[in-house]
Amino acid sequence: MKQRFNLIATTAAGLEAVVGREIKDLGIERQVENGRVRFQGDLRTIAKTNLWLRAADRVKIVVGEFPARTFEELFQGVFALDWENYLPLGAKFPVAKAKCVRSKLHNEPSVQAITKKAIVKKLQSYFHRPEGVPLQETGPEFKIEVSIHKDQAMVMIDTTGESLFKRGYRTNKGGAPIKENMAAAIIMLSNWYPDKPFIDPTCGSGTFCIEAAMIGMNIAPGFNRDFAFEAWPWVEQELVEAVRNEADAEANYDRELDIMGSDIDGRMIEIAQNNALEAGLADVIKLKQMRLQDLKTDKINGVIISNPPYGERLLDDKAVDILYNEMGQTFSPLKTWSKFILTSDENFEVKYGTVADKKRKLYNGTLRVDLYQYFGQRVKRSEM
Repeated sequence: MKQRFNLIATTAAGLEAVVGREIKDLGIERQVENGRVRFQGDLRTIAKTNLWLRAADRVKIVVGEFPARTFEELFQGVFALDWENYLPLGAKFPVAKAKCVRSKLHNEPSVQAITKKAIVKKLQSYFHRPEGVPLQETGPEFKIEVSIHKDQAMVMIDTTGESLFKRGYRTNKGGAPIKENMAAAIIMLSNWYPDKPFIDPTCGSGTFCIEAAMIGMNIAPGFNRDFAFEAWPWVEQELVEAVRNEADAEANYDRELDIMGSDIDGRMIEIAQNNALEAGLADVIKLKQMRLQDLKTDKINGVIISNPPYGERLLDDKAVDILYNEMGQTFSPLKTWSKFILTSDENFEVKYGTVADKKRKLYNGTLRVDLYQYFGQRVKRSEM
């Protein structure tokens, strides 16, 4: 089986640089592209990136790339790849996904069928199985994906399984939650460090607070879940266990953090408390039912991160206008605090009452949103 792999980490638009920085921080050379980051590595790299990447969606093996302007070119290109070095005899290998963009081949079900046919023929030839006799697919699963962009095909195997945003701690999510990897990315895009106070005044199910605590304590986001590659027969379980043990040793469970979440909805606070308990962080995060307008603090140099309800989420337009206006008035006295607010409302700054220092375009699923960034006036404690 393979020893070295061409790999990509896929990511939401706008977060490529964040994922690229994460991969670089793991000591891995990388190349940032639209929607993905390329890198190379061995099985340990696959295990480590799945375990540690906070902002990525998935880690995939790139089996090969080639021009595919016709179905014959697609078939021959897939057939030429070294599938015998990935798929053991008896493996399940569904072609789970095909995506065609700006290409002559645009019928995605046909792309899936041709790809499957080519892989079957290659394995029949390699394992000396007669044509016409179906391969038995009763073993471990290797999900194949095909992407054709501008007539260039990329064929991949997903190593992750369920998306990396599924950390395993969310017992209930309530209405319109933010994904865990998006929340982590926004925290990493902010100027928060573990020695600063952190508040989410519209915390909902507690995702921002939990992700901040995991970052602050250096807890690997994938520590409490499994990945698809772990079931593959050529993956050494001792290696995976060693990477997990290393991650556990790198966590700082004793670190003191000042993280608070509040929400006007008591039911959401109960959900957030259950999620924090599931993550093992119930004694780290302070959660309380409170109106946003009642937020007051004498602390300095803190960071507020909020994903307030907006039109596409839970409130009507009038309620949104009122909320944003109250948010601006409530946050205004907190001069040394930085504020990072995520919303799809293009008129947010008018309703909030202040123009942002910086604005960053992101995508919450398919919804275009902006991260409005207001930077606090940094002061030393001796000056207060």
